[in-house]
Amino acid sequence: MAQEEAPSTDLITLTRHVLSEGFRLGPAATGDLTLLLNAIQTTSKFIATNVRRARLINLVGLAGETNVQGEEQKKLDVLSNDIMVNSLRASGKTAVLVSEELEEAVIIDEKNRGKYCVVFDPLDGSSNIDAGVNIGTIFGIYHIKPESKGTVEDVLRPGRDMVAAGYVMYGSSCNLVLSTGNGVNGYTLDASLGEFILTHPDIQVPSRGKIYSINEGNSCYYHEPVLKYLHSIKNPPSGKSPYSARYIGSMVADVHRTLLYGGIFCYPNDKKSKSGKLRLLYEAFPMAYLTEQAGGVATTGTERILDLQPTNIHERCSVFLGSKEDVQDLIKFYEGSK
Repeated sequence: MAQEEAPSTDLITLTRHVLSEGFRLGPAATGDLTLLLNAIQTTSKFIATNVRRARLINLVGLAGETNVQGEEQKKLDVLSNDIMVNSLRASGKTAVLVSEELEEAVIIDEKNRGKYCVVFDPLDGSSNIDAGVNIGTIFGIYHIKPESKGTVEDVLRPGRDMVAAGYVMYGSSCNLVLSTGNGVNGYTLDASLGEFILTHPDIQVPSRGKIYSINEGNSCYYHEPVLKYLHSIKNPPSGKSPYSARYIGSMVADVHRTLLYGGIFCYPNDKKSKSGKLRLLYEAFPMAYLTEQAGGVATTGTERILDLQPTNIHERCSVFLGSKEDVQDLIKFYEGSK
């Protein structure tokens, strides 16, 4: 009878892993980013606990307000935003905060001001809370410009300027996926320890997948390149299998699956939503950053997402991301429509 494998006794926590990355930088590492990421993981644990208990403590349902996007705010949305803002301010490492839930950027007062700017969606996919579907927190981190004391201009920059990005997914387990510019790693919250443990080191998106993820209910509004691409993967040449459709409607969950299994995630602009629906700063940029760090491609169909220049903090854009070969196939349809 085969012996059961003993559990690992060398647990690599998120803090340990990020610190070890810092050590590689030598004297250039200040530890500030580690402390900032520590504030984000503490916030994530708090949100994860409340997501699990939402129904029991009456956090599900509407809070009676709408956010800047005109979407009705769930109680848990509001709570998550407050937790994020307070934790990031208290870290002493931030200068500017941009949240999906707040119309204006939060400029941190001088005594608590640091050198980083954090853009975030505190609870993405929150319309799915009642149904128990995976939801998450998305974040991106910029270093303020040299000589700046922290203004909105410090975040109105292309996504390629970010120094870190990640998301936390709340579901059957709580997963944190992070890149500090040196690949992508995934961590799982061990509730008994209260620590995020490294469980998915060096995530690499397969070069081609078998899954496409898009809200086909909007297909009557789609532009021709998207329709032609969808037709090509659903009706491949004989001998090839069509792609499978998987669409959760929670960006964190759909992108998480795409990073692990490959394929393509699509949320295009269309005749109804001319600029797209996803927000550039705190949804498209962080997910594009992670995708590229994992060896994938992220595009609007015509431009690399990380090269876009934001003009306002709640700007929207078209998003296609995932396996390199799949996204390149999609781009060819855009190039052919010129």
